[in-house]
Amino acid sequence: MSWIQPLLTQYHEFIKSRTVVQENTGTEWIAISTPYLDMHNDAVELFAKNSNGKIELSDDGQTLRNLSLYGVEFNRIGKRNDLLESILLTYGIHLSGEDLAVEANEKDFAQKKLNLLNAISEINDLYVLSKPTVASVFKEDVKEYLEKHNLIYTPHFISKGSTGLEFTFDFQIAYRKKEIVIKTFNTLNKNNLVNFLFSWDDIRQTRTKLIGKEVMGLAVVNDENKEPKQDLIEALQSRGSNVLYWKRREEVNSLKLLQE
Repeated sequence: MSWIQPLLTQYHEFIKSRTVVQENTGTEWIAISTPYLDMHNDAVELFAKNSNGKIELSDDGQTLRNLSLYGVEFNRIGKRNDLLESILLTYGIHLSGEDLAVEANEKDFAQKKLNLLNAISEINDLYVLSKPTVASVFKEDVKEYLEKHNLIYTPHFISKGSTGLEFTFDFQIAYRKKEIVIKTFNTLNKNNLVNFLFSWDDIRQTRTKLIGKEVMGLAVVNDENKEPKQDLIEALQSRGSNVLYWKRREEVNSLKLLQE
């Protein structure tokens, strides 16, 4: 048995044990408390309603309300709205008023729930736009960096893993003998770290068998203003993911991580 299987089993059990369902909400909606955290380090809560086999999933508007507390408002035009719409499009989520919502059925419920949680996680990161000195989102900086070095990439790369779920990575670079899937971290924390490690572990073996190439994971970590915690970096490296520190991006060793 591969060394990773017991760890994945442990992760699945952790997610299951930390997911709490409350059916007696006084409404037709069921509350699902998840182990994922929002910007206040509170558990992200989803709401589900089943109408004749059509399952509606929603965050009840909590994500955008939290951002509003930081002064991040979304209008019909402007960069903030463009970023929001890009995230919603990537994960197939729509706005219902202020609610982030998606429709599912019994067959694709797990995938749609995962998509909604991923969208919430990325939209939570938009709180950095409340700072007037922020000129661009880190993902855009990484995109410009790849283009500067003439690297051909696929943005919003989607790959299916061994669980049957589809995961989205920020970029993918394909070479003749290997493939690199890239996730950017403007702020590295336990929440987004676990999400990446689970998705990376889940697609690695499946993707390797499918394309017959070595599949590499690369975490690009923004350390410009704050050094990431060493235990989080070690967790990435222990699972076989390479780490590119943003302050060292022009160093030879950093560039080698992106080359064949």
